[in-house]
Amino acid sequence: MATPTSPETHFPFRCDMSAIEPPQRKQHIATATAVFRAVQEIHELPTGYGFCLPNEATVLLQTAEFIMREKLCCPFFGFKVEIEPEGGPLWLYLTGPEGVKPFIQAEIGEALPETVARAAQFRFGAGA
Repeated sequence: MATPTSPETHFPFRCDMSAIEPPQRKQHIATATAVFRAVQEIHELPTGYGFCLPNEATVLLQTAEFIMREKLCCPFFGFKVEIEPEGGPLWLYLTGPEGVKPFIQAEIGEALPETVARAAQFRFGAGA
C-alpha cells in the first residue's frame, strides 16, 4: 500500500514511496486507507485478492485515485476495477507475481475492517 514495509518483514516486493511526490504521499495514504476501510468482502484469487466495495461515486473516485498513485510506488501490482450491473458492487482486483499475497496482507491488513479481515483470514492490526 502506501507505507513502507517494516524492516523485520522480508518480501521480494517493496513499495517505493519516493516514486510519489512528497506533497502527495500523505494524501495517497489517506486515500488508500479510505478505500480499504470501505471493503465489505474479500475474495482470494490465485494471484492476489478481489475487494468488494460499495458502488458509490466517491468510492469509485477514491479507488481510481488510489490506483493512479499506487502503480507508481508498486509497479509490480496489477489492477482491475469492475462494477457489477444493476447497481451491484464495485470490485477492486489487486494482483501480482507469485508471492504477492502475503505482501498485500501486510500492506493493507491494518486498513481493513476487522470483521472483513477475520472472515477472509487476512492479517490485520498491529498484533496480526
